[in-house]
This record gives sequence, C-alpha cells and structure tokens, in this order.
Amino acid sequence: MTERDIPDSWSGARAREPDQKTRLSRTEQFGEKPLDVPGTGSSSKSVKRRKKNNSAGKDSHSQETTQASKIPRKLPRWMRSWIFWSLLLTLIPGSVAFLATAMLLKLPAAPNCPSIFWPLASASVRLHCAQLAASKNTVNDLLQAIALVNELPENHPLHAEINRFTEEWSRDILQLADASFQSGNLEEAIATARKIPEDLAAYKLVDEQIDKWQTTWSKAESIYNNAIAEVRERRWQSAFMLSARMLRIDNQYWTSTKYDQLNKLIATAREDGDRLGKAEILARSQVVDNLLEAIKLAESIGQESYLYQKAQEAIPAFGRKMLELAQAKLDKRDADEALDIARQIPESAKLQAETDDFIAIADAKRSAWLGNISGLEAAIAQAQQIDPSRPVYEEAQQLIARWQLEIEDVAHLEKARVLASQGTVNNLTAAIAQVQLIPASNPRGTEAREEMSRWRAQVETIEDQPYLERAEQIAIFDDINSLQAAIDQASQIRRGRALYPEARRKIGTWVAKIQRIEDQPYLDRARELALSGNLPAAISAAGQIASSGRALAGEAQASIDDWQGQIRTKETWRQAQETAAAATPEALVEAIRLADRVSNNSILRMDANLAIDQWSQQLLDIARTQGQSDISRGIQIAKSIPRGSAAYNAAQDQIRTWQEFLNPPRPEPSPPPESPETSPSTTTIGQ
Repeated sequence: MTERDIPDSWSGARAREPDQKTRLSRTEQFGEKPLDVPGTGSSSKSVKRRKKNNSAGKDSHSQETTQASKIPRKLPRWMRSWIFWSLLLTLIPGSVAFLATAMLLKLPAAPNCPSIFWPLASASVRLHCAQLAASKNTVNDLLQAIALVNELPENHPLHAEINRFTEEWSRDILQLADASFQSGNLEEAIATARKIPEDLAAYKLVDEQIDKWQTTWSKAESIYNNAIAEVRERRWQSAFMLSARMLRIDNQYWTSTKYDQLNKLIATAREDGDRLGKAEILARSQVVDNLLEAIKLAESIGQESYLYQKAQEAIPAFGRKMLELAQAKLDKRDADEALDIARQIPESAKLQAETDDFIAIADAKRSAWLGNISGLEAAIAQAQQIDPSRPVYEEAQQLIARWQLEIEDVAHLEKARVLASQGTVNNLTAAIAQVQLIPASNPRGTEAREEMSRWRAQVETIEDQPYLERAEQIAIFDDINSLQAAIDQASQIRRGRALYPEARRKIGTWVAKIQRIEDQPYLDRARELALSGNLPAAISAAGQIASSGRALAGEAQASIDDWQGQIRTKETWRQAQETAAAATPEALVEAIRLADRVSNNSILRMDANLAIDQWSQQLLDIARTQGQSDISRGIQIAKSIPRGSAAYNAAQDQIRTWQEFLNPPRPEPSPPPESPETSPSTTTIGQ
C-alpha cells in the first residue's frame, strides 16, 4: 500500500499503535525488554520526560477524535467500489498470514554463553551451553559442561536428561584419559580420571580403570627392565624373547614406541657386546698389540649403551694386563721392552699414576743394570726423585740402599777382574782374595762367588794340568804296564779339583783298554768253540766275561745271545721236520708255521724255504684229492697254503674253480620275442 492509498483520517498515532503492540508481544515472547523499560544505566529524568510526552499525545488524540465525530462522514467514491473491498479483503488476511508464518519460523537468537550471568540462567540455557562446551571434547570443557548442569536440583524436570548427558561426558573424560595412557602418559591419565566428580555414577569406574592402567604399566615396566637386565648380561636371545612379550601389552605406547626403542637398544647393545667380546678374546692372548686393540674396541662403546659401564670397567683391566706384561719383562731384566710396553698404556686405562711409578722404577733399574759405578749412581739419582707420597717410595728407598752397597761391591769386582786378567796363579789368588771382601749377603755377593769359583778353577787347572799331560804321554804305548802307570799319574788329581772329571774320564778309558787286553783271549776261545759247532761250550766260556761287568761284557753277552738263537733255531727246524713226517693237512700246516720261525740270518733258512714249498705242494695235492669227494673240505685245505709259497697261486686258482662249480652264475634273462607288427625301424628306435 502506497502513501496515497492511506486515507487522511488514518492517524500516525493509530498507525503506530499496532506496531508498538506487536513489538511488545514479540519482546515478551523472546524474553526481550520493551523499549519503554529503562535500561540499568537510564536516569529518572528521561523516564519523566517520556511520561509527559505520552500524556500529551493522549490529549491531542482525544481532541482529534471529538472533532472528527462532529463532522458528518462522507465516503469517497473509490471506497464505495466493490473492487476496492474485494482487493482489501484479499490483501489483509494474506498479509496477516504471511506475518504470522514469518514470526513462527524465525528462530530465537542463540544465547551468548560466556556473557551469561549463571545464577539467573535457566536450565535450558545451562544445558544448551553445557552441550556446546562438551562438543569441544576436551577435558576442561567436559568438566565445565558437567559443572554447569550439576548445580541443578535433583527434582528438576530435566534431571533425567542431565544425568544421561553427565554419564556420557564422564565416559568421554575416561576415554580422553585412556588416550593419554595409550600415548604413554600414565600420570596424566590418572590425574584426568580423578577430575571426574565423585558424585557421578561414572566415578565408580575411575578406580577400576586406574588399577587396570597401573597393572598394565607395571607389567610392561617389569618386562622392559628384565630385558634390560638380560642385555647387561649379554644374553641377547632372552632379551629378544622378553621384548616380544611387550607386543601383548594392552598399551599402544609400550607396543610401539617402547617396543621399537627396546629392539633398537638390544640390537645396538648386541653390536657393542660383540665388540666387547672380541676385545676380551684379544686381551686373553697376552700380546701388547692385541691388548691395545682391545682397549680401542672398548673405547668405541658410547655412553648411551647399556654396556658402557662394563666397557669402562674392562679398559683398566686391559691396561693392568699391559702393566703385568711390562713387569714380567722387567723381572727378566729386559728394561727396554718393559718401558716400551708401559709407555703404550693409554690414559683411558686410568692407570697413569701406577704407570708413572713403574716407569720411574724401571728406568732406574735399567741404569743400575749397566753394572758400573756411573750407572748405579744414575739409578740412585733417579730413584731419589720419587715422591714420598707414592706407593713405590718404600721400594725405591730399598733399591737406593742396595745400590749404595753395590757401588762398593763393584769397586772390589773391578779391581779383582784387573788382577785376574793377568792369568798367573799369584794374580788369580790375589783376585780371589779381593772378591772375598764382598759379603755373600751383598747385592753382588752371588756374582763375586761365581767369579771366585771361576778363578779357582783356573788356578787348579794350572796346577793339575802337568799331571794329566804326563799321564797321556805314558799311555801312548797302550800296554798294560804303561796304561797302569798313566792311571796312577792321573789319580793324583784330587776329587773336587777343576780337572778331576776329565782325569776320571781318561782313567776309565785306560782301565777299559787293560780289561780288553786281559779278556780278549777268553772271548776268542769261545768264538772258536762256536765255529766248531760246540755252541754250549762257547756259551759257557763267554759267560764268565759277560757276568764280570768288565769292558768286553757287552760284546760277550751279544755273542751268547746269538749262539742261543742258533740253538733254538735248530730245535725249531727239527720239530718242523718231525711234525711234517705225519703228512696230514694239519701236521703240514703246523710244520710250515714252525719252519717259518727259522731266523733269516740262520744257515738253515734256505732249507726251511725249500721245505715250506714242498709241504705246500703236498697240501695242494691233498686238497685236490679231497675235493673229488668233498669240495668244501678241499677248499678249506687249499686256503691253508701260505702266501709266498710255490703252490699258493695254483691253490687260489683251484679254489676259484671249485667256488664257480658250487655257485654257477645265473643265466641272463633273454629279451622278449619281437612282435611281428614291429617294423625294423621301430625296433631300432625302441632300443
């Protein structure tokens, strides 16, 4: 409707009236304040002014109404037209229906939850804001949602629905806590679960869930720690088996992150274990280069490894083995090698102080072992530099005292050696007297005794050599009298003298010559008896020499053994001949066995060989004769013929013949008859 369609009598106040009522009704419907109601910050003056305006408007309106009632009503022509009223009756209901529908379909504005004054908020508003907060699905928002609706009384009409929501939100909190647990945050999961209010029904699940988490976590930690313990002991198979058990833990953090971490740790530790094991094997070899390599392998194990501590413990042990090798070299007076080993011990062995002490002592000993006064003085000066706080200080002081005494001993030894170098009896005697000034308990006492013994031997050799030389000159004639005189001359060298062993050796040679000269005729007589065939008499004659223990005793005993062997050989040959006389297979076999015992060195051996061939041929003849009636018996007799006899090959041929007769070869199966339908070409192909 345009402005010109509005009649003059439609006042603006009357037009505004319905609008104000509409606004009032809408304000009441959606909970809004009417415009006439002053805000919290409005003053009393504005209210009074508004009231005056309203009263003035009412007076003017009443006056206009009174005046209008006095004027006679006369409708314009267009208002009396039926078209107008038809249009009017159509537009007004449609407009009203449209406005009503629009007002019904218009949603009320959503409340602004952060700015709501909650003590005055309705239950629906609380529930609405709680749902908005819970939709964010965080622990704090879910707890805020529960707190918003939890303040409503139990007799509230929405209590059942609120309980359903709080139960759902509590379980959501537990799910979030479980997510923290699954991600590896046990304490966070427990703290989150404990935030659920105790007055909710879902709270009874909290303790149960926490116990389950803690049990699972403890089980996983126990498996993990046990696997680490196995790793420390280098039991890799057991550690891998324990790590596999972690896959059955109901926790994603332990089955993924910690499982991967443990497997990587085991694999790394295994590599480190292999290196440490190789180092230990190298260290057992007691070789310096291997010990150095073992230390390098142990040093290569990083601090993050669980075997780092074992490796660090092994390094000093390897270094101490090097120090022990150096000490062994020093004990053998090989100071240069000992110092070289000690100086190679690395600082990582943490034996620097002990190594320095060893080097100081070894260096001083090396100087002392030069054996002269300047070397001893240098050794004393080096040992005096060792600090009293060091463990080797006492040893150094003992060495200093020893070397100071040794300086005096060296002076006596040097003087004595100068005297002994002259080589005369007087000078050697004077040298002996000089070293006798060195006490046996002194450091060089042993060396002094050795030099004194050597010089005494030289004096004794000079004094006794003429006796031995004269004895050798006398013994040249090799007769009994000369040899006896030589023995008497050499016997003047007394026991304990330097040339006494040589004199006794020569005397023994001369005595053996005398015995040979005396006993040789008796042995020759025995041999003559043996050649004549009287072996018992020869044995009796030589037996006296063999039992005397003199020079020819061994030779006489060898001859006796030979003669006794000849006697036994003759007896054996006689028994063989007597046995063969029976001419039975058994007797011939025994005779062959006895004849074969005749020595190859005996003159009877040729006769024995001929007899063996003859008896073997007799056995073969008997076997052939027996085989005509009993082949098995014939084979048995033929097998007794010895290898190497003249009849052996013939016997073996006869045995094969008999065996083929007893066991003839089976005929080979003949091929199947050829089918007449088979063509020659087909047969060839088939073959």
